[in-house]
Amino acid sequence: MDSSNELLSRMQHDTLDHYDEELEQELGDDHFNLDEFFNADLNGDPARIARRHYFAELFRLQGELVKLQNWVMKSGEKIVILFEGRDAAGKGGVIKRITQRLNPRVCRVAALPAPNDREQTQWYFQRYVAHLPAAGEMVLFDRSWYNRAGVEKVMGFCNDEQYEEFFRSVPEFERMLARSGIRLIKYWFSITDDEQHMRFLGRIQDPLKQWKLSPMDLESRRRWEAYTKAKEVMLERTHIPEAPWWVVEADDKKKARLNCIHHLLKQIPYEGVEQPLVSLPPRERHEDYSRKPVPREIIVPQVY
Repeated sequence: MDSSNELLSRMQHDTLDHYDEELEQELGDDHFNLDEFFNADLNGDPARIARRHYFAELFRLQGELVKLQNWVMKSGEKIVILFEGRDAAGKGGVIKRITQRLNPRVCRVAALPAPNDREQTQWYFQRYVAHLPAAGEMVLFDRSWYNRAGVEKVMGFCNDEQYEEFFRSVPEFERMLARSGIRLIKYWFSITDDEQHMRFLGRIQDPLKQWKLSPMDLESRRRWEAYTKAKEVMLERTHIPEAPWWVVEADDKKKARLNCIHHLLKQIPYEGVEQPLVSLPPRERHEDYSRKPVPREIIVPQVY
């Protein structure tokens, strides 16, 4: 397959993946017929069979994530999950699938922008500490304090002294988190050179995804080898028993999501929590109540 046909095939695959996100959200809704979806005749089509298997496993794993959430709330557990990796490695996709059916008050995402002038003068970990969980919470960091070991090192946003101080500090910082009762899990999403190249080309060609490519992303592509070296140093110097690194092979987005969620669930000794029965109370009705009509001029036109 030549590069143009490969790119076209990739864009079609990514479009299908985008549509699948909508279907993922529908799974489990009352109006969605799960039996019909999972028992439909696929005529032996391997691609359709694999796609249905993906949905079945994702739905099952998300059910387990809800059980995990309930256990975290009851037990007062504090969980931090870091997601690191190259641009376009699929971190956001798995974060979206983890949080898709969870209570945002229990499981939230921390995706911090570049530090402002004031934050640049603070203790390096200070702005991340503010986002750590309280009892009964899970926090997913979409990139984390490991920015210093990656983008800051490669792009020259920190000096050698700051870089070395980070490696002296981060093991103690993470051990301190562990001693405080925080369960810290760290994932690195790994993709090949060719895979990132194709994903970047797909984003360039897709107007709906061009916003995902910043000038920093494009520069990171040019400096692939420098990022590789920085990643290797990071894994070697910060892989500690209290907070080991786990590498997710992410060239296949769907498999990476399932593998990561499955592995995450295995890292936490959660168990089912009996939930109280919920009953809907009858609505109170009063004879002197009448609903006032909404003024027509403030109603959104029904164009569709």
